[in-house]
Amino acid sequence: MSNLKSQLNRNQQRTICSQLGGVKLKLLYKASVHGFTGAAFHQQCDNHSPIVSVGYNASGYVFGGYTRRPFCQSGLFVNDDQAFLFTFSGKKLLKYPVANAPNAVKMINTCGPYFGEALVLVHVNKPVVFSNPGNHYNFTAAEMHGNDLNLTECEVYQVEETTELERPWRAVTWESKKRTELMESIKTYKPTVSSVSQARILLIGPVGAGKSSFFNSINSVFRGHVTSQAISGSSTTSLTTQFRTYSLKAGREGKPLPIILCDTMGLEEGKGAGLDIDDISSILEGHLPNCYQFNPSAPLHSEVHGYRKSPGLRDKTHCVAYVIDACKISIMPAKLEEKLDAIRRKVNLKGIPQLVLLTKVDEACPLVKEDVTKIYASGYIKDMLQEASERLGVPLSCVVPVKNYSEELDLDLNCDILLLTAVIQMLRFADNYFDELSDRLNSVEVKD
Repeated sequence: MSNLKSQLNRNQQRTICSQLGGVKLKLLYKASVHGFTGAAFHQQCDNHSPIVSVGYNASGYVFGGYTRRPFCQSGLFVNDDQAFLFTFSGKKLLKYPVANAPNAVKMINTCGPYFGEALVLVHVNKPVVFSNPGNHYNFTAAEMHGNDLNLTECEVYQVEETTELERPWRAVTWESKKRTELMESIKTYKPTVSSVSQARILLIGPVGAGKSSFFNSINSVFRGHVTSQAISGSSTTSLTTQFRTYSLKAGREGKPLPIILCDTMGLEEGKGAGLDIDDISSILEGHLPNCYQFNPSAPLHSEVHGYRKSPGLRDKTHCVAYVIDACKISIMPAKLEEKLDAIRRKVNLKGIPQLVLLTKVDEACPLVKEDVTKIYASGYIKDMLQEASERLGVPLSCVVPVKNYSEELDLDLNCDILLLTAVIQMLRFADNYFDELSDRLNSVEVKD
């Protein structure tokens, strides 16, 4: 019985876990193995908590519920204001919070997981669902399970906190001396091509992922206090509506740093919304003028004011950084994933190096929220980076976690080190672009 195999696929497990924080799921009960009876369920699951229960039917629906309370056989209702029901719609999880917390779950000996007389999996010792929408939970039967009440499987999982890894899987020095070294490396960086004085890094990502916040955070590190030059915040649509190029300075009166961060309109899953993919090639090639006003319904054309018809190498993009919210990587909509894949292919054709910035890691994992230095000791964060690698089609070594400044008033040493490390990786990738360009030029000269 210890080798029970979960029917939930990897993405479904991560999607459920993303609703609960830095956790993992341990399979306790599988009806096809233990039996479709209340007795079998209670024998495997009583006194375990928190619990995620999942039902499957022949129509392909995957649905269930979550409760923090341990099941038993008392026959009583139990209060749980955190309980919720859910169903999957493709890769997306639809969530239905408890509407009447005192009646969130009920402890019945002849049934499996029993959610407030609204949803019962394994009802009266049979492989069926009892469904009564509006009774303590508000959902529609068609959306929840397609009105197919026959169960092909029922699984119950215990929710466990992810444990800290014995050893960090990436080595980081968390000292003020290291921050100083990183800042100095950035200040003294020089592109390997003499005609270029600043590496241009293009930031691309979904709405709300933290592109503008990343610039503000890097700017804050070099200014010595939290700043907010680029417009950022929470919104369902992009707060960035223009193409902006941001130069960084070493202090208020300092010299410009050898890096330019280019901010774009946020990506949205809908057609004709957010950054237009057709504008990407123009941005990569350096045609786009600063402060160009994006128009999602019409791609850039060469007659727009300020359009660079013959951009130089210094105007082109030297590295692309995809900015992705760690809390949403598991539930990324398919349409958005398709857009990112289309962009990645365009960038590949240009031979431009790409990396991924995984933001909001503190919100995704309680261990990291408590202590940012645990970032590479969190198995949950490592899994997230692995998933970002797979979804974005880049090696794991090209995925870098960061924590932007959003609510803080003062700088934090450990956050600074994560942010500066990300910038160092960008400059290294830009160097790869310049080196590849030089190799191609040298190859042509040798042939001539």
